[in-house]
Amino acid sequence: MANNMNNEQTPNSSSKSGGKSNKRSRIPGDQLKRLSPKKNKGNVWIFGFKFNPNRLIVWLIILLLFLPFLFSVFSGADSNIVPISSLLADLKSETVEQIMIEGDEIQIEYFDGTVKKSRKEAGQDFLDLLTKVDVDPSTVQIEVKDLTASAIIWELIVNFVPLLLMVVFFLFLFRQARGAQGDMLGFGKSKAKFFIKGKQDVKFADVGGMKEAKQELQEIVDFLKHPDKYQKLGARTPKGALLVGPSGTGKTLLARAVAGEANVPFLSIAGSEFMEMLVGVGAARARDLFETAKKMAPAIIFIDEIDAIGRMRGNAGGMGGHDEREQTLNQILVEMDGFAPTDSVIVLAATNRGDMLDPALTRPGRFDRRITATLPDIEERERILKIHSSNKPFTDDVNWSKIAKRTVGFSGADLENMLNEAAILVARENRTKIDMKDLEEAALKVKLGPSKKKLQSEYEREMTAYHEVGHAVVAHLLPYADPVHRISIVSRGQALGFTLTPPEQDKYQQTRSELMARMAVLLGGRIAEDIYFKELTGGAASDIDQVTRIARAMVLDFGMSDLGPLNFGPQYEMSDYGRSFPEPYRISDKLQSQVDAQMQKFVSEAEKLARQIIQENDEAMKRVVERLLEAETLEGDEFENAVGLPKAKSKLKSNHTLQSKSKKN
Repeated sequence: MANNMNNEQTPNSSSKSGGKSNKRSRIPGDQLKRLSPKKNKGNVWIFGFKFNPNRLIVWLIILLLFLPFLFSVFSGADSNIVPISSLLADLKSETVEQIMIEGDEIQIEYFDGTVKKSRKEAGQDFLDLLTKVDVDPSTVQIEVKDLTASAIIWELIVNFVPLLLMVVFFLFLFRQARGAQGDMLGFGKSKAKFFIKGKQDVKFADVGGMKEAKQELQEIVDFLKHPDKYQKLGARTPKGALLVGPSGTGKTLLARAVAGEANVPFLSIAGSEFMEMLVGVGAARARDLFETAKKMAPAIIFIDEIDAIGRMRGNAGGMGGHDEREQTLNQILVEMDGFAPTDSVIVLAATNRGDMLDPALTRPGRFDRRITATLPDIEERERILKIHSSNKPFTDDVNWSKIAKRTVGFSGADLENMLNEAAILVARENRTKIDMKDLEEAALKVKLGPSKKKLQSEYEREMTAYHEVGHAVVAHLLPYADPVHRISIVSRGQALGFTLTPPEQDKYQQTRSELMARMAVLLGGRIAEDIYFKELTGGAASDIDQVTRIARAMVLDFGMSDLGPLNFGPQYEMSDYGRSFPEPYRISDKLQSQVDAQMQKFVSEAEKLARQIIQENDEAMKRVVERLLEAETLEGDEFENAVGLPKAKSKLKSNHTLQSKSKKN
């Protein structure tokens, strides 16, 4: 495994999980009890809907339009309504006590208290009707209610309200269409996140390490604060600074710190946000972004992951062009070239792949400075740990120097994640402070994954122990190998066990002896399986892959073989414009066979070295395996006590140290 960690996995160690997602969310009863005071047994299905006020208004208008029709359909026949002929017959029989006339409607009240209704012909006089059928009006009490004003109002409502609703409905539709058209025209607007002046509380003090990078950016901050000092000397505005480095090294944090130190507006946008389905949208957004920044000058524009739009144009490296990406890149090039000398607008950009950027983008005059953000060294890691641990409680035994030495190869993001995982672990166990064991467990979880208890047979468990002890013993007894920090047969991720051998200090280059020792350590587990079990497993697949990569690099790139200092890897011919031809220079078949033979030679030497060490230290191997099967995990000092031998030291390092001291004297 990378970062000087070995984790072995068997071919059948991975598991698959699948299943179809359901639109309904299913919550077990025990979880639902915490959500509701009522007792719920079994499983409960919970349904939900998304509230949309615009859709609700549309349905209300449609309902009001069809409301009269719905009333007429669902009202049905009223049993209290009697025909006019029945009313006249009842008047002749003198069973009606009182009649109230409201327009064309007649309300009838009988002597027995019954109340019924009837309707007369529109415009017909009821008294004339009684006279025609020989009914004496004096035999009944008749009251006429004046409905002139209410009738007019009702007529207005009936005639104009539906029309008004239709107008409102169509206005709503037109408004929706206009909004969609506005969104279509708004594609060209920049989607940059805007942070107003004084709202960036990140400073350079909050960024651990990277002294050289902060020094370069400090000059940009000083220019934004005091532009007159530079303009008097004829210095122009730095157009931009390109931050290049691996993921998690703090490039975005550095850009925010520049804005916080300079106390200027900060516009942040990702490179992918320029791209859209429509051609020309990216260029329009680039224009809008730079115009906005110029209006707020002095200001900072930060483009994260600029390689999404700034890749090399043409067919370099076998990658084809993209019209929309190229138009966006051309627009950015024009905007950066079009800055007047007094425009106090700085462009900061970050990328993980600085080698893929177009040369026209990285030349002086556009991105004047190229700042590299590297992985932190031991002092920088200790500084980063103290920054991120300021809001967390720790026990007194926490040694930050030891943790910094333990976390070789960790980025700033990895360190922050490690401290967060440690805090989560302590909270899960209802404790109040974080100790060294929590930090060690969190570091393993970040790099290897959480520990898992797998049910293994005693045979598989013992084979895993011999495999890991083979790695550890070879590393312990080889002078050019890194010391053993921890050895374990507890499964993490897809690995059944692991052996950690981080370097004692940061390394920036490796010698031939160190690479050979590294290959021997990687092959130690496989050789231990062969010696003690006469079997080979698939757990060494990751080790074999790393050994092959190291051997290939030693022959092809480093010139450490008998073939001499020649680069046998693919080489691209570069043109005058910085573009490489698509067909690389390839070596002949005869040379390729010699390269393969040299790789095989390196691997065979490393395998022979590891086999010799394991066979000569058989008793130490068995002692460590016995202790490991009992404890499952051994720390570095426990492992050394079990081996019974001190760590082999490099003679080359000691001779170099003695020569340095003699020169000083």
